[in-house]
Amino acid sequence: MKKGYLALSIALGFAGFSANSMAQTTLVHHVNGYTLVDGKLQTFNAIQFTDDKIDQLFSQNQTLPTATDITLIDGQGKTLLPGLIDAHGHVLNYGLSLLTADLTNTSSEQDAVARAQAFSKKNPTDGWLMGRGWNQELWDSKQFPSKESLDKAFSANPVSFGRVDGHAIWVNSKALALAGISANTVAPEGGEIVKDEQGNPTGVLIDNAMNLVFNIIPDLNHQQLESTLTLAMNSLASYGLTSVHDAGISIANIKAYQQLADKKAMSIRVNGMLSVEDPRFDTILKQGFITTADDMFKVDSVKISADGALGSRGAALIKEYSDQPGHKGLMLYSDEQLGKLILQSMKAGFQVNTHAIGDNANQVVLDKYQTAIAATDSKALRHRIEHAQILDLADIPRFAQLGVIASIQATHATSDKNMAENRLGKARLAGAYAWRKLLNANAVIANGSDFPIESPNPFFGLHASVTRQDHVNQPLDGWLSSEKLSRIEALKSFTIDAAYAGHQEQLLGSLEPGKKADFILVEDDYFKIDPQQIWQNNVIATWVNGRQVFAKE
Repeated sequence: MKKGYLALSIALGFAGFSANSMAQTTLVHHVNGYTLVDGKLQTFNAIQFTDDKIDQLFSQNQTLPTATDITLIDGQGKTLLPGLIDAHGHVLNYGLSLLTADLTNTSSEQDAVARAQAFSKKNPTDGWLMGRGWNQELWDSKQFPSKESLDKAFSANPVSFGRVDGHAIWVNSKALALAGISANTVAPEGGEIVKDEQGNPTGVLIDNAMNLVFNIIPDLNHQQLESTLTLAMNSLASYGLTSVHDAGISIANIKAYQQLADKKAMSIRVNGMLSVEDPRFDTILKQGFITTADDMFKVDSVKISADGALGSRGAALIKEYSDQPGHKGLMLYSDEQLGKLILQSMKAGFQVNTHAIGDNANQVVLDKYQTAIAATDSKALRHRIEHAQILDLADIPRFAQLGVIASIQATHATSDKNMAENRLGKARLAGAYAWRKLLNANAVIANGSDFPIESPNPFFGLHASVTRQDHVNQPLDGWLSSEKLSRIEALKSFTIDAAYAGHQEQLLGSLEPGKKADFILVEDDYFKIDPQQIWQNNVIATWVNGRQVFAKE
């Protein structure tokens, strides 16, 4: 046998399958392997695959093949798992986040400005200064920031810093002036220009109002798109992600993925959701699905956003916010517009994936789905609600009844736990982040992270699913602990059920003969370590389509 090593370089991993048309068989042995088949946990000690497909799993009492033309890789007793799938992320935004000022976990408005100044000194620009990740809920003030602090620090450049949830931006006076935003500017429907007591814009724009600034920021050219997507995908592979569902992508984004796929330059699979916001949405819908021959990229779903986020009080609630009387959040489309988009997409045969966080938004989307599914007979398309974060208890059974998948992000619960009760009050928490109630009502849950809003590390999501705790083990028994998932349920939501949510369960999500050779080697045994340590697991190597795309140095 030809011996291979875990440290096999990424470059060699790609070259081995692009330069040689001969079938290549590889055996990864001496592993502690797990996979879920029909919901049941199976163990194995070796996996053999030829090119991109799995041939066989071997248990401890089975004899391993000895053919001389098989490449042999010693797993050194490490744990081997199916490749993890993130069912909701934003690949381009994640790539951009790696290239922009990181304001996550800042302790105050001043701390965020100082962090941005440090980034600006290392990365000088004569154009826009971009950043993301601020969260006023982590600041003592709990107040939105203002343009004044940015004006003092950045007088020459226009500045745009995204809130952690992506539903608000913080800009300086130069950016406001370039966008033509003044005291007289009326916010677009589904958006808010935050203004002070004198009626002047403070520098914070929420939801659809963000487009006033986004529309004047220069677009990336095609080469920049490709390089940013490549940077992002390589980083995601290092976390053990072999496939991601890219939630809301433009036509330009699609073309960049297609070019990368043609060049065999995609390190992970991408299941793209076409954004209804793209001006050419109707054209692409008429053209139909996109799928590459190697299944590395596909588009057969659309992404709609029904409301905003809880942190910025943009999530649409049935009753007013507990901490802002008279305010119920924002629906981003009129009732008629939302219904029309959903029906149009279902008629075209596309799976519809709609962002809904507030209980009103979830209820409205379920109502629209119910009507459109009946009109199009499209229940089999497995339409999804992205986030399904706050639910009226009466709406929970409707997911299974309509065949609608709840696409959740477990780390949102542990990030929001200190804020959610303030926004909702105690009673509404009964339907908040209610994963156990959804499972008990026979709904399918697909898990993800919503990166870059949260870390893309899927072990953070597995940990949050199982413990409902943050990384310092708080609260002690977990937040809303009755909604915890078991380890098997959590892994299922990041593997076979995430694949099911993308109509790919015949290809991905479990390690079985005939399926794609997408798997990871990790340091610790997910099923045996202390549940509070799950988030600390380290990825040693990642294989996608039978190619090693990441190896830890």
